[in-house]
Amino acid sequence: MRYHRSDVVERALDVLDRYGLADLSMRRLAGDLGVAPSALYHHVANKQTLLAAVADEILARGRRTRRATDWDGRVIEVCDELRDSMLAFRDGADVVATVHAFGLGAAGPAEELDEILLDTGLDDDLAAVATRTLLHYVFGHAHDEQTTLQANSAGAIDRRPRDSADFQLGLGLILDGLRTHVVELGRTTR
Repeated sequence: MRYHRSDVVERALDVLDRYGLADLSMRRLAGDLGVAPSALYHHVANKQTLLAAVADEILARGRRTRRATDWDGRVIEVCDELRDSMLAFRDGADVVATVHAFGLGAAGPAEELDEILLDTGLDDDLAAVATRTLLHYVFGHAHDEQTTLQANSAGAIDRRPRDSADFQLGLGLILDGLRTHVVELGRTTR
């Protein structure tokens, strides 16, 4: 059977979900597809390229219609969508955060947050720091949720992950700080 890049990414998502990031290797993926590992390199240059495609697919599958019109509501939508997208796949937070940190992909949420924050009148530097702060919070919270869930299911701990109310409260604290800067600029929400 002849595979396309989308087939390889689809199967990689399946392997990720079944076995986790540590076991998502080119060899395992090739075995799942029934091809030699070298056949994968017709579709992806290396494992980093594969992970970038997987991260972008995780984000694409979680994409939702935007409804908010005010800047802080728009930020919440982006952050909620990012969190939910990553939590939909085992080790999704690790994959997306790593790919983003290496500059290999998963850039959509950062670009959208930058645009929203620049629209408030924040200068480029402050908007960039705010975007990174928001992303690090979402990545960290989702990673904590996934790690806790996996450790709990393995019997290593007896604790449930923090829920979405905890996530929303933390996000609200960050937004409260950003609102202070926006108000200082004399801007109203857009």
